Amino acid sequence: MTSHAGPPPSLSALSIAPAPYDSVGVQRMLKEFRASQVALYGHADDPSDTPPGEYQAPRGLFLLARDAAGQPLGCGGWHLLSAGTGEIKRMYVRPAARGRSLGRQILRLLENDARAHGLAHTQLETGALNQAALALYRAHGYVPVPPYRAGRDPEINRALRKAL
Repeated sequence: MTSHAGPPPSLSALSIAPAPYDSVGVQRMLKEFRASQVALYGHADDPSDTPPGEYQAPRGLFLLARDAAGQPLGCGGWHLLSAGTGEIKRMYVRPAARGRSLGRQILRLLENDARAHGLAHTQLETGALNQAALALYRAHGYVPVPPYRAGRDPEINRALRKAL
């Protein structure tokens, strides 16, 4: 008897596509993302404070990953931070979908899109306790930089940058 070894059915027909920041699927992911940050750090920025237009071309992009049934699995976006530099934001993969390179795929697509829009660098912030995110970003060439947002606690936040 032969067994079929492959990804779980929920990831077998994975799609990653642009989605409006204010769409239902994106907002669902962002609520989970914020809840995970609050659980880890006791507080978090509120994604609903971000205007939806911030992630629209040519100044940004927001991606939503879905399974074969159309259920959201992860998300992430970039927006223009300054001339030549985009900021990667709101990277999140549901716990059940982790460990299958979904975050890596989203990050690559975001970087490729930023590069296609003429950007030379991307940068981001992540939490000091989020070892998986730090490892992902390091593996993709991000290096530590001084905080670039006023009021950030360097004991909690890590700023990283990458040349595209």
